[in-house]
Amino acid sequence: MNNAVRCIADTFVLSCVFRLIYLHSDSLLKNMENTCVMRNTTSQTDNLIAWAYHEYYARIQQYIAYRINHKYDAEDLAQDVFVRLLDYKPMLRPQTVKYFIYTIARNIVTDYIRRYYKRQEIDSFLYDTLPTVSHETEEKIQADNIAELEHLKVQTFPAQRRTVYTLNRYAEQSVPEIAEQLNLSRRTVENHLFLGRKEVRTYMKEII
Repeated sequence: MNNAVRCIADTFVLSCVFRLIYLHSDSLLKNMENTCVMRNTTSQTDNLIAWAYHEYYARIQQYIAYRINHKYDAEDLAQDVFVRLLDYKPMLRPQTVKYFIYTIARNIVTDYIRRYYKRQEIDSFLYDTLPTVSHETEEKIQADNIAELEHLKVQTFPAQRRTVYTLNRYAEQSVPEIAEQLNLSRRTVENHLFLGRKEVRTYMKEII
């Protein structure tokens, strides 16, 4: 008797479970489809950004260098363009990514030039109001401190990234030269430089 009751109870529970699944099957399927779409969209956007970086980085670097007349700052600013591009991931499409890249680049150039002239005004004021020797000494101390902070941050990088960054930053080697010396692909070297520069800039902004 107990077995018969238990069997009936189990059958009733199973029928309830299947009934719930049946009633909510459309909702469950829709949620699964939405999850798959979101994952596919994210993957497609990441691939689009990676493609845009390799397609437009050199052009953006030239675009910026032509306008600010400073090669090394142009390299850093070109990296910043693609870092900021990540903020617009939900809006990126193959048809719009170029527009976003050049709009961000123009804004970054404008900010750079504005800061440059602001620094010129400050330097001019300090030069006119403070003793020259004292001004030069303070600048050297500040530059030495920044260089030391950068060096300390670089020491925290993974070994390969630290080597790539050091060769580019201090030995002034190009991407192809580093790739050949370390037997790495150019893309790997570019990725290490991209991440290294991003970490250094973020670190500097936090402490200065």
